[in-house]
Amino acid sequence: MRSHPASRLASVTQGALRRGLLLLTTALCLGTTTAFAQDESDAPSTLIADRVEITADGKLVASGNVEAMQGEYHLTAARITYDPESETLDVDGPITLQQGDNSVILAESAALTTDLREGLMSSARIVLDQQLQISAVEGNRVGGRYTQLYNTVASSCEVCAARPTPVWQIRAQKVVHDNLEKQIYFDHARFEVMGVPVMYFPQLRMPDPSLERATGFLTPEFISSSEFGNGFKIPYFIALSDHHDLTLTPYIAVEHTQTLELRYRRAFQKGYVEFNGAVSSDSIQTEPRGYLFGEGRFSLPRDFRLTFDIETTTDDDYLDDYDYSGKDRLDSAITVQRTKRDRLFHAQVIFYESLRSEESNLTQPFRVTDITWQQRVQPDMIGGILTYALDLHGHQRRSEEDVTGRDVARLTGQVDWRRDWVGPWGMLLAAETVALVDHTQVTDDSNYESATTQVIPYGVAEIRWPWVKQARKASHVIEPVVQLVYSPESDTDTPTDESTQLELDSGNLYSLSRYPAYDEFEAGLRANLGLSWTRYDPNGWSMRSTIGRILRAEDLGQFDGYEILEGSESDWLAEVQFDLPNRISIGNRAMFDDDFDFSRNELRVDWYGEVLDIGASYIWLEPSTIESRNVRTREWTIEADWDVNERLSTSLDWRYDMVYERAHSTTLGIEYQTECMSFDFGIERSYSEYDQDEPDTDFTFQVDLAGISGAGGGRSRPVRLGCRG
Repeated sequence: MRSHPASRLASVTQGALRRGLLLLTTALCLGTTTAFAQDESDAPSTLIADRVEITADGKLVASGNVEAMQGEYHLTAARITYDPESETLDVDGPITLQQGDNSVILAESAALTTDLREGLMSSARIVLDQQLQISAVEGNRVGGRYTQLYNTVASSCEVCAARPTPVWQIRAQKVVHDNLEKQIYFDHARFEVMGVPVMYFPQLRMPDPSLERATGFLTPEFISSSEFGNGFKIPYFIALSDHHDLTLTPYIAVEHTQTLELRYRRAFQKGYVEFNGAVSSDSIQTEPRGYLFGEGRFSLPRDFRLTFDIETTTDDDYLDDYDYSGKDRLDSAITVQRTKRDRLFHAQVIFYESLRSEESNLTQPFRVTDITWQQRVQPDMIGGILTYALDLHGHQRRSEEDVTGRDVARLTGQVDWRRDWVGPWGMLLAAETVALVDHTQVTDDSNYESATTQVIPYGVAEIRWPWVKQARKASHVIEPVVQLVYSPESDTDTPTDESTQLELDSGNLYSLSRYPAYDEFEAGLRANLGLSWTRYDPNGWSMRSTIGRILRAEDLGQFDGYEILEGSESDWLAEVQFDLPNRISIGNRAMFDDDFDFSRNELRVDWYGEVLDIGASYIWLEPSTIESRNVRTREWTIEADWDVNERLSTSLDWRYDMVYERAHSTTLGIEYQTECMSFDFGIERSYSEYDQDEPDTDFTFQVDLAGISGAGGGRSRPVRLGCRG
């Protein structure tokens, strides 16, 4: 152990270094000793080196794997010389100065103050957020906040002797990096691609790549559309504050459209709002066109939640022409809701606007109000679960004409009691009684009484008998279900405005009524029958299947027109789901009669791989007049995402109509990434109308430069400080 260097160091620290701003903790590796001192500002600093010595003129020299730490600064170098007279550090490289997690400065040599906040550097290079690197002949640090670089080249591409010309770069006479505001300022900047100048900017400002939100231009997008021709979008992001912002996006296609898109977002302490919209002047219509979509969510006192959304447009075709949305019915709603373990409150008002050419907004309900309250209790005397519910519904049309302007208001009260028992041989028994009181008021329709009141009781008896078998090869669960339901037929006639689309699936096979709303009630004596079989295989796959149907004692004609439900016997429902090894899932749901004539069938196959996700579905629907489906539906859809390698990824969304023998819509996306930029290319072809001869075709192209693209574009790999070997 060498003691004399430590003694000399202690003498110096007690003298010259005590007057300085630096606390030196010197660790002498491979036979080291340590000395400590503290400055007047109590800001700790640390110096670690293989060797420390004092020269004849009183300078401290640290050499060999030198590290100096001062607050958030971390300096590594080959040699550091401390001059107590000038209180400066002469640093010999290679030098690495790291400030926080997102800024690294590299240099060959430097002259710095003892707090590492100011000084000059030669052959400097700064790397920001492991993405953007700026190289310079000379640089200096000012106040620990600014780094000034001269004769610079900025790029996130690899720059070294083997590849002296990056794919893209920004050359500037001077660059200033503001580490506090996370901004980069360029003087006399020249943007080059493969060494060829493309643009010149006398002054250029861009955000530090570590800054998530900063006012400025985002990545432009180039669009080629069969509707509007060639055009481009240039988004401009405005950070209004830390909690709200505005994005303005001009969309210009010469002679076809001039559009301004906007997005406004604001976060509150207990919620948020977001609005998206656009205003257009185009060659399709002489009048200005536009749309506005908005949504918000807020937490209210006593665990209530408020949500709202706004959807409106100037004309029926605007959203489709500009590909803003595929909706053909717009809904604007406001909702207040609270959900507890034993109670529910839900209140909602929805305003509808139809964009369909065959529908009139005068005769379609435009305002729908629903208020629901439910409470559940467990009575001690009779056991089971008792549920109280109250439902208020109303819908209104703009028209005041008789029949076509019908308005409806309805108040429905419900009391439901259910109890379950375990019977002999493992049977599960259940009994349920329900009483519904419904009062309906109708205006502007002479076909119905203005006010009617009816009482609808239900009686339910249910038996489930699960059979379980566990073996080495597989485990099985088979469960037959018989549910008997009775409710009397009502003579009260009320309009059916809500329950116009009926389904039969495993979700409502054991429901008291197949009608989704209280404007209709299923009546008569019926048996809901089902059989489910679940198999778990130790090799890693499982199967779940259900088959069932509804048998009625008498056909009351309630479901005439709905082929899957009409008559005294419904169609058979069959569902099966396979979860196979290697992330494969297969599901099928079908409806067929006793002669195995299928009325509808849906097949779905999904495979989730390491680099490829693919899903396909096939839909078969027979024509249905009551459901406004006049032709048979046979349609294939395929969705796929394929990461070809770490640079190239593709996506596909394809929908093929087998009746019309054409692809109804096709969307293809290709994204290619390099270490410093990404290319995003998209193609979309679709038919907006069935009688359309040629599809609409749109092309989009976008380039994101890593480190400077505000769109958050494609960069997931850190910048390399040298070329690949």
